[in-house]
Amino acid sequence: MTETSKDSPDKGTPAPVETLSFEAAMAELEKIVSLLERGDLDLEASISAYERGEALKKHCERKLAEAELRVEKIRMDGEGKATGADPFDAS
Repeated sequence: MTETSKDSPDKGTPAPVETLSFEAAMAELEKIVSLLERGDLDLEASISAYERGEALKKHCERKLAEAELRVEKIRMDGEGKATGADPFDAS
């Protein structure tokens, strides 16, 4: 049995990455980075935290790309004022 810090990100079962909001994923990613930088985790816990961090990073990048597309779809009138938005299809 390996020891991990009480600050290990593996407390219980973490929520599936796909279900997290951008803000929740970023907050968890920041905690993981902090733990890894401090070196408080054993090797196995560090690898698990790194893998979770990679998944969180990709999720955040995807969420940002989706938000960017939504902003780009906002319609403007002749004076440059937003008049609505085209439907966004993430597929």
